[in-house]
Amino acid sequence: MFDLILRRARLCDESLVDIAIRQGKIAAVGRAEGDAAEERDLAGRWYVSAGWIDSHVHCYPMSPIYYDDADAIGVAQGVTTVVDAGSTGADQIDDFRQLTRQASTGVRALINISRTGIATQNELADMKHIDEAAVVQAVKRHPDFIVGLKARMSSSVVGENGIQPLLRAKVIQHAAGDLPLMVHIGNNPPVLEEIAELLTSGDIITHCFNGKPNRILSAQGELKAAMKQALARGVKLDIGHGSASFSFEVARQAISRGILPDTISSDIYCRNRISGPVHSLAHVMSKFLAIGMTLPQVIDCVTRHAAAALHLDGKGELSVGSDADLTIFTIKEQNCLFTDAEKEQVTGTHHLLPVAAIVAGQWHLTDEGKSNHVFSL
Repeated sequence: MFDLILRRARLCDESLVDIAIRQGKIAAVGRAEGDAAEERDLAGRWYVSAGWIDSHVHCYPMSPIYYDDADAIGVAQGVTTVVDAGSTGADQIDDFRQLTRQASTGVRALINISRTGIATQNELADMKHIDEAAVVQAVKRHPDFIVGLKARMSSSVVGENGIQPLLRAKVIQHAAGDLPLMVHIGNNPPVLEEIAELLTSGDIITHCFNGKPNRILSAQGELKAAMKQALARGVKLDIGHGSASFSFEVARQAISRGILPDTISSDIYCRNRISGPVHSLAHVMSKFLAIGMTLPQVIDCVTRHAAAALHLDGKGELSVGSDADLTIFTIKEQNCLFTDAEKEQVTGTHHLLPVAAIVAGQWHLTDEGKSNHVFSL
């Protein structure tokens, strides 16, 4: 007996399958034989993928600037798991963990190497805020919540400290069990070459297609040598769109050279969700359809690749035994105007619209699903 069967779900390869769920896990994919407490026939009309993972958000509600509600950027937008990227450090992580227990969306965190998190915005300008013991103890307290570390390595954050906070971050990373380290790149100093040379396999560069001078491409549009070497070592590229960190021009140049992002993430918080240019993870994903990535490539960046990058066991796969986290969506075919962080506009013809999210077997209509009365609960 299954809890739920989705009949004739449309996958990204256009095949139709049944997906059965039992006790919060995927129990069958392909043809589901047997009875279920509930069945929903999607009739090939709706796409289904593993639940979308936004690997760079800001949803600590007590943060003074960069905050949002986890469910507003999660299940309401078809995202089943969000990963807060360094809003909190050791001083706030316990409070953040407690607050997330109320969310329907799965919430994980990258702990900021600064005790203060991003509340001060220049959290790495004072090296005394970097407390190895405090980070290690936090990871031990919350091993299922803290999935990595975050270091923001741009001039406005590090002040006069240059590359020193990243050197400390690598020491802390090892002491904390070699969790993934996400490194924000922005204006220099430090220069990208200094940052890239310190990164090792599994580390993540976020804001990878930013349009600032300190970016991964040279002025001629070629991948910088230090970045080429970093990628060869297994360093990953994350989008982290945000209000100021994504350029269509850089993305087009990179993709044309075969440099694809490993993960597509939003860097969303209340202001850029409401006023743009982010709006939602689906909106950011749609931008990559507009500049030439395929639907399977885009979906991989928010499912399989995202789960692998942050070691989210049970996530990101439509396979028997995986968590029953699913995103149900459609693709609206009409001209859509997309804007990057540099205010360049691109017209796309396909817009991803999530209509429902299933988290651990529990059904949630998105804002789109509710407004268009797509399904009844």
